[in-house]
Amino acid sequence: MGSRRAWLSVTALGIALIGLAASVASLIDFLGASPTFCSEAGCATVRESAWSHPLGIPMPVLGIAYFSAALAACFVRAPRLRRALALAAAVWAIALIAVQAVAIGAWCKLCLIADPAAIGYAIAVLAGAGTLQLSAARGTAAASALAAAIAGLALWTGAEPPAPALPSSDAPSSDLPVFVQAAQVPGVTTVVEVADFECPFCRRLQTELTTALAQARVPVRVVRKMLPLPGHHHAMPAALAYCCADAQGKGDAMAEALFAAPPDALTPEGCEQLAAGVGCDLDRYRRDLTAAKARVASEMAEVRAAGVHALPTLFIGDQRVEGAAASADELTALIHRAAPGPVPSSVR
Repeated sequence: MGSRRAWLSVTALGIALIGLAASVASLIDFLGASPTFCSEAGCATVRESAWSHPLGIPMPVLGIAYFSAALAACFVRAPRLRRALALAAAVWAIALIAVQAVAIGAWCKLCLIADPAAIGYAIAVLAGAGTLQLSAARGTAAASALAAAIAGLALWTGAEPPAPALPSSDAPSSDLPVFVQAAQVPGVTTVVEVADFECPFCRRLQTELTTALAQARVPVRVVRKMLPLPGHHHAMPAALAYCCADAQGKGDAMAEALFAAPPDALTPEGCEQLAAGVGCDLDRYRRDLTAAKARVASEMAEVRAAGVHALPTLFIGDQRVEGAAASADELTALIHRAAPGPVPSSVR
């Protein structure tokens, strides 16, 4: 085997190992109660989108299957099959990158390793990567390299998001988005919640926020801005339902009902049933749908323009909280620190 071909063969093997490591790490995050590798909000958004489960199969399972086959192909003489498999996977990887950019609007670190790895593997194969001779030493080296790659990914991506920082002063921040500044009311702590009622991480943080609101001993109001993600098929009907209920003064009750309902129940019909359950006038509810669509479109535009792309996102006073890692006690502390007046000593 020539030096160039040998170099391409080893390169293809290394790329396949990296892609397999990223896919294994992704599957661990999919199956775990909390993410081990990719805990950022963008990773969570991609992981929980409908695009991450084609035909009900977690995407990392497909990645593991492909990169395992690509790894085996490095030692098996089947050049035509290998080229066809590599080319198909590269096209699929490009499509997945486009889905993150356009449909989901968020990025996962592990996906941005696995997808380019599929493309890089295809380039190496099409450029002439040959077949390596399998031996016990090479098998052991490949297994060790896979373990090292997974460990490296854990070090790179595994840090938990930092707890929300407590504000050091009561002065409002000029860096706050305009829609957050406009929501502030004198004498009240304002919580601005950017909401997707189907998002599992928004639901998780909502549980903590509900507890924090109950614990707070200062006046608090919640203002919600709609950001239904394209990958959550029931998020838009839920957002419209919230706006219709909010127009009737039932916004808080409707938000509670939407977050509590199973995601599959957030169909237009299901949302209407929830609206009836919180006391909405259904005739007015249906008439308000057109106005609700305009409101959702306007709020999505202003939230995106302000640079909010990851969910969940809260603004408490002048502090931004991203991700679902904040506890109820941390959120309560932020509410008290943002209070415009004195906080009772029992809760300081």
